[in-house]
Amino acid sequence: MPRFAANITMLYPDLPFLDRFACAARDGFAAVEFFFPYAHAPADIAARLNDNGLELVLFDATPRRDERERGIACLPDRVQEFRQDFQQGLHYAEALNCARLHVMAGLVPAGAERRELHEVYVANLAWAAEQAQRCGRGIQIEPINPLDVPGFFLTRQADAHAIVEEVGAPNLKVQMDLYHCQRVEGNPAELLRRYLPTGRVGHIQVSNVPGRHEPEGGEMDYPELFSLIDALGFDGWTAAEYHPRDRGPGGTSAGLAWLRRARACAS
Repeated sequence: MPRFAANITMLYPDLPFLDRFACAARDGFAAVEFFFPYAHAPADIAARLNDNGLELVLFDATPRRDERERGIACLPDRVQEFRQDFQQGLHYAEALNCARLHVMAGLVPAGAERRELHEVYVANLAWAAEQAQRCGRGIQIEPINPLDVPGFFLTRQADAHAIVEEVGAPNLKVQMDLYHCQRVEGNPAELLRRYLPTGRVGHIQVSNVPGRHEPEGGEMDYPELFSLIDALGFDGWTAAEYHPRDRGPGGTSAGLAWLRRARACAS
């Protein structure tokens, strides 16, 4: 069975953020991830992790200052801001003992030339990887589907893997979200077979199509995908990153039948 983490930005939406850690632990998750921690002091988050015996495995390296923003790493006019923000992200990662940070590429500005954005993105990733390596941390890049996020710079697995190879940093990996894979390219099983053996995938995220809900039903056969992840020897974390169908009190926990079935199959 894959090692499952809970994305507590999306799960347990009926509760305040700091109260979600205990729910994830109660439901049997050994690890969590989330988007942006910067509204909370590192000590407050660390206390919730420690109190509940949870590992933090991923969060976003730079804050979102605008609700429409989806990262700034490819934007030529925000390089200094990116680097300042990334240092703050590293501070949180060290305080929370988090091994990896997600660097979001950003949206393509109107009239921008993709070649210039690519050059800025690669340079920022190379710089960030070097900074992270000094602290024993890794960074991740994630292709995001343009149907949900129109204009996102990085949308396909092949492009992400090509960038990882171009940068050439050992601590830069691809964050493979199977929901985005299905929306853009289809056949996530084939993508897993193609890319997991490369060693360039550092993290997997799961939810189903349509709706980005629990990884069951829908277009993807998750029991088969979970078995394939195991068969391919992936030893990273697989995060439940979805919107619960029931967003009310107790809805996330009630919707974990998929996880209970995965555990039963493994045992």
